[in-house]
Amino acid sequence: MSVELRKHIEEIVTLNDQEFEIINSHFKSKSLKKHQYLIQEDEAVKNIYFVVKGLLKATYTDINGKEYIIQFAMENWWISDFQAFYNNVKSITNISCLENVELLSVTKENLEHICSESHKMEHFFRVKNSSGYVALQQRILSLLTTSPKERFEQFTNQYPQLLQRVSKTIIAAYLGISRETLSRLSGKL
Repeated sequence: MSVELRKHIEEIVTLNDQEFEIINSHFKSKSLKKHQYLIQEDEAVKNIYFVVKGLLKATYTDINGKEYIIQFAMENWWISDFQAFYNNVKSITNISCLENVELLSVTKENLEHICSESHKMEHFFRVKNSSGYVALQQRILSLLTTSPKERFEQFTNQYPQLLQRVSKTIIAAYLGISRETLSRLSGKL
């Protein structure tokens, strides 16, 4: 039984032991080491993943070979190539481990089964998907409308724990700024 998953779900809905056991039975454990890939570009994506422990990054590489960091995922976050997962197309992202990770995975079929059998879980995943959509919209707007200094300040306020876990080079890439600019900005804090 995953205590972490239950706590995470119960931030939104309350479950009794029997309800949680049924839900938990649809998840599988997966462990990966630092630098391993969870998902690679051009793969079929059959699962979404709940992060029990560790840190991952999702990246997109353009036709010129430039890598863009789309998102991080740490404990109690969900990650996948959601476009590939929901639309049954090949992945356009790579998801790799920045630390050793422990994950819980659920297939699309099992996710649909959980949601069709449990109104509580349908509500839970609707709330999580809505929150993810809002966060993505905020990230896009931040990249389009704010200065590097503002993006760095937003990042440090929103994700202070990542400053200790992720290299400045990776943070700079996530913010869309140079490593030198990030060093200058972080030196002012």
